[in-house]
Amino acid sequence: MSKPVFAYGVFKLVEQGKLGLDVPLTTYLPKPFVAGDERLTKITARVVLSHRTGFSNWPDNADGSVSIYFTPGERFSYSGEGYVYLQRVVERITGKPLNDFMTEAVFTPLGMTSSSYVWRADFDGLTATGHNSDGKPEKLWKPTEALAASTLNTTAEDYARFVEAILNGKGLKPATVRQMETPEIALDPECRICIKQEPKQLSKNLFWGLGWGIERKDGTDMLWHWGDNGSFKAFVMAEPKTKAGVVMFANSEHGLEIAKPVVDEAMGTESLAFEWLK
Repeated sequence: MSKPVFAYGVFKLVEQGKLGLDVPLTTYLPKPFVAGDERLTKITARVVLSHRTGFSNWPDNADGSVSIYFTPGERFSYSGEGYVYLQRVVERITGKPLNDFMTEAVFTPLGMTSSSYVWRADFDGLTATGHNSDGKPEKLWKPTEALAASTLNTTAEDYARFVEAILNGKGLKPATVRQMETPEIALDPECRICIKQEPKQLSKNLFWGLGWGIERKDGTDMLWHWGDNGSFKAFVMAEPKTKAGVVMFANSEHGLEIAKPVVDEAMGTESLAFEWLK
């Protein structure tokens, strides 16, 4: 669940006037992220945060490069690589490595003292052991390179502090928070990574905003996201109207299988996101 936290940091730069939400990211990077494709100029921070870049989830070419599979902005396809592209822009604008910027702009102000996009020595004695599908313990992954899409190490308590900040508008203007909570694109009910498939229909209940999934049901919007790093799984859901939320972390490959009843009980709803996640 690295991406919503990173999105919060991005909006800090937007509010400071250092990053334009609808300015082509090519404006900020002298070296093209994708060579030889003019459609790159259509990718903005808004397009990245709502997963409409046209990139695959991760690099899919033998040389580690990425391709654009459809016109950016046109439709949804979940992409960690899009967030890495925006990370490079953030690092260029701030002149700082991602974790340094996120620590100064997000973790410290919100009191997230056990959060980092790179491994810290004090995590060795604090971190649970992940278990694979056979229930056997696995060696911990200790990321030395920060990736906005995937390497956030944190605790349920720290993540709850972040969710509380979103629900109460802490650190961002109310209008900015509303942008994060507003649907940008309806989801394909049958597809999450959709680079080679156009939707046959679009969901009337599930959308993506700026950094968050959005579930709309009975006139109420819920923010949600899931985390899937092998033997560690996570899920978050929050309701802006009532300022209620739940964060669940699990150290098992099967962790998301118990997330729905936990989340439904905590939020008093029959959540729809899990069917989309399959």
